[in-house]
Amino acid sequence: MSRTAATFHPPIPEARRWLEGVTFPEDRPLINLSQAAPVEPPPAELRTAMAGFLEDPTTHLYGPVLGNDDLRAGLARNWAAHYDAPVDAGQVAITSGCNQAFAAAIAALFDEGDEVILPTPWYFNHKMWLDMSGVRAVPLATGDDLLPDADAARALIGPRTRAIAIVTPNNPGGVEYPAATVAALFEVARAAGIRLIVDETYRDFDAREGAPHDLLTRDGWDETLVQLYSFSKAYRLTGHRVGAMIANPALLAEVEKFIDTVTICPAQLGQRAALWGLENLGPWLAGERAEILARRAAIETGMARLEPLGWRLKGLGAYFAYLEHPFAMPADEAARRMVRDAGILMLPATMFVPEGDASGARHFRMAFANADAAGLAETFARLAALDWPLAGPQGGR
Repeated sequence: MSRTAATFHPPIPEARRWLEGVTFPEDRPLINLSQAAPVEPPPAELRTAMAGFLEDPTTHLYGPVLGNDDLRAGLARNWAAHYDAPVDAGQVAITSGCNQAFAAAIAALFDEGDEVILPTPWYFNHKMWLDMSGVRAVPLATGDDLLPDADAARALIGPRTRAIAIVTPNNPGGVEYPAATVAALFEVARAAGIRLIVDETYRDFDAREGAPHDLLTRDGWDETLVQLYSFSKAYRLTGHRVGAMIANPALLAEVEKFIDTVTICPAQLGQRAALWGLENLGPWLAGERAEILARRAAIETGMARLEPLGWRLKGLGAYFAYLEHPFAMPADEAARRMVRDAGILMLPATMFVPEGDASGARHFRMAFANADAAGLAETFARLAALDWPLAGPQGGR
């Protein structure tokens, strides 16, 4: 059996199949909280700029494998300003989305049978790529706060461990890793001579002001740290697939081999749009962040209605909330039934944990970035109305 055949199906397409044959009345349309991706187009001024780029013949040609020089330099300036530390364009590669950045890092750093430590719940595409690459994912269980413990990570390091990989703000948990947590993991990785891969796809929507960590201020940071980023969420460019890797130039030379073989280069139109966004959309992006923070506040308000019914909010940030449910049935069964009974599509946490991990049956991931305050209020009203058997001695409501 091929590694692809042995890998689980992508969860979001799988969840969409649960909608087949289900009719949603006009007064109670589907609330889709399954995927964290902007559904609105880029802002009008960016679309106008992109139309102009189409008239440039070079937009339709191959470009440099590691991305256009002006975008690499622009992101280096942005990164240096955000983290208050020097970053060189030679430490930046542009990729075809952040998923490709992760895939390229794994291809460049890992050999058959190597291991990477992944905190659970994990981002399912990271696990899928590791499975398809012949790399073993070593689960690092997190506690009620969904934060990985550095000492626990250290205990999992073996002779084949090549990296610890984290996502912050987290997907699926939503938690924003404290600077101390990230720093402790960095020191564990540096002491062991392995890499710390930090996926910061949702960096622009962190509730905290300023740099979320100080790793780039440390001498020789790029010998240990590999940062991943996505322009998709910041500028609504999901369909144009523009991501980035910030790392040691020697590692990027290996990444170049991967990109040249897989996509040859990142798409020109998306790159030009990303650079235009970096240079012109700072105030607009601040407004997008403010809207996400308002929706985060709406989640907190809505939870006040669910907590007396046995629900618990375990993580909240950027695009995600991680909810513990009170029902007697497991989350994967409840998620399918919720489509029919409540008109809500959420992913069960069984899609984010190793097989056999009992925590998956108790939790849901709510991807709330595409639900406004009114939609979130309706979501919590529908969840509160679910009259299903409860777990534990209460047996029902």
